[in-house]
Amino acid sequence: MGEPAVRYELKEKAAVVQFDDGKANALSHALIGELQGALDRAEKDARAVLLVGRPGRFSAGFDLATMRQGGDAMSSLVTAGAELALRIYEFPCPVVAACTGHAIAMGAILLLASDTRIGAEGDFKIGLNEVAIGMGLPIFAVELARERLSKRHLTRATSEAEIYAPAAAVDAGFLDRVTAPDALLGEALAEAQRLAELPTAAHRTTKLRVRGDAVRRIRATLDEDMKQLSGPRA
Repeated sequence: MGEPAVRYELKEKAAVVQFDDGKANALSHALIGELQGALDRAEKDARAVLLVGRPGRFSAGFDLATMRQGGDAMSSLVTAGAELALRIYEFPCPVVAACTGHAIAMGAILLLASDTRIGAEGDFKIGLNEVAIGMGLPIFAVELARERLSKRHLTRATSEAEIYAPAAAVDAGFLDRVTAPDALLGEALAEAQRLAELPTAAHRTTKLRVRGDAVRRIRATLDEDMKQLSGPRA
């Protein structure tokens, strides 16, 4: 049995959840399961979460080997990813994402789901490339994009599949700010610890009021959305 891809550490009131598969941080069922387990722990003993990728790679998206199988295999994985994104989007305490590098497809969706997103400066690519590879963007991703991205960039970032460098990703809405790579973890942890001081009940109630309509739209369409994944891709 290999080493876990997700490390969990409680630093004061912030749970640091670092995921590193040693490669591109592609989201497989196993990695998603480990991330869900870390969130289970954080719900019990933390007041904020810091989600951290591996150096140079936040996440390259879904595991390609599974996605290439199509059909039920692909649908099952995308459903698991949608549930992870929804959980982060609704999480009862603040979630900070430290975007350590490339964040493509589902990796960019995790940024959209997080509350505060701080990215590393560098020659990195961030965005939703689904249309460029012949896949319609799932409804849950469209709804998250509609909620979090600048209206000026919504069409470019979704149906035109534009990919952004970190500074441009701030303007688009995938990130809130960027910083030097060697300062990223310290800055992101400080932000998570600052947000951990918010009254949890007030944060949770307000977050659900702000995001509830989008969550309900996603939940109402998720099953049918997943059934369409095995349709035409060209």
